[in-house]
Amino acid sequence: MFSAKNLSPHQLSASTAIIIALPIGITVYFFNPVWWIALITFLVVLAGSYGLILFMVQQFVYRKIKLIYKLIYQTKASKREEFYYKNILPQKSIDEVREDVQEWAEQKKEEVEILQQNEAYRKEFLQNLSHELKTPIFAIQGYVHTLLGGALENPEVNKKFLNSTSRNIDRLVNLVDDLDEISKLESGQQLLYKENFIIQDLVRDVFDSLSLKADEKQLKMVIKKGCELPLTVNADKEKIRQVFINLIDNAIKYGKQNGLIEASIYKIEGKKILIEISDDGQGISEEHIGRIFERFYRTDTARSRKVGGSGLGLSICKHIIEAHNQTIHVRSTIDVGTTFGFTLDGKKD
Repeated sequence: MFSAKNLSPHQLSASTAIIIALPIGITVYFFNPVWWIALITFLVVLAGSYGLILFMVQQFVYRKIKLIYKLIYQTKASKREEFYYKNILPQKSIDEVREDVQEWAEQKKEEVEILQQNEAYRKEFLQNLSHELKTPIFAIQGYVHTLLGGALENPEVNKKFLNSTSRNIDRLVNLVDDLDEISKLESGQQLLYKENFIIQDLVRDVFDSLSLKADEKQLKMVIKKGCELPLTVNADKEKIRQVFINLIDNAIKYGKQNGLIEASIYKIEGKKILIEISDDGQGISEEHIGRIFERFYRTDTARSRKVGGSGLGLSICKHIIEAHNQTIHVRSTIDVGTTFGFTLDGKKD
């Protein structure tokens, strides 16, 4: 079906010229019925109208469109782009040009929305970072001022305050170390030293290192029955150790008294190994699931800060697993428990 909005400048000029030339040719033939005179008149008017209309369209319409394209891309045109502007763009219909501009506008709208989300995330991150830093700094400041104000001479107070100051300094150091770790992982500066190792052995090592913490809540830490068969993975052992420490430490913090922490290891399609760390603790509500891997994000701010930690553990886990080109996920139900799972490459020959 004929549609004027889909015509190129040449087609638009030709169709308009025909509409102008045809009645003139008919009129000339009506007053002077000599067919060749009417035909010549028709052709002359057709050619003249076509050239004039095409010139006007290209100079006053597509010239402006070229400027719009250049403003859209905000760069000096390369030779390839100049060829496009001079040869390809004039062949496009106005409707096609409109679609190009609309597509560009939608792309820019998406970019603006992403920038707004990033800005909101940046503000939230800075607020959280400020809070995490201020808490130990103000505590240290208070202890030091109290000691300088005379408490230093009191042997019953000075040691207690110095111990509290030391704990807050350790908290600051751990926070800075975690931030440095994330920065290196995000920038790709943290190199991975992959090797083959049995994943169950590493899980048992981490269980042993955290056994005193688990014993305080009488938590039982086990490898799930049926998952004891040794499976070899190819990964950075110390980085994966850090992942296990963060996940199991969280399971201890938020696990219930006399609860269970269970590690499951499965071989899945290809050479992938799936590792899961499960607990039967308080669980995580659905509204928080999508954000728990963000830096400093806490599902229960007051309780999370009370149990300690920098708020960066899960974010570090995510970056380490992604640095291995793998994925990490979480499943959780309130008052039932939480399961964190991630994949690793199997043994490399």
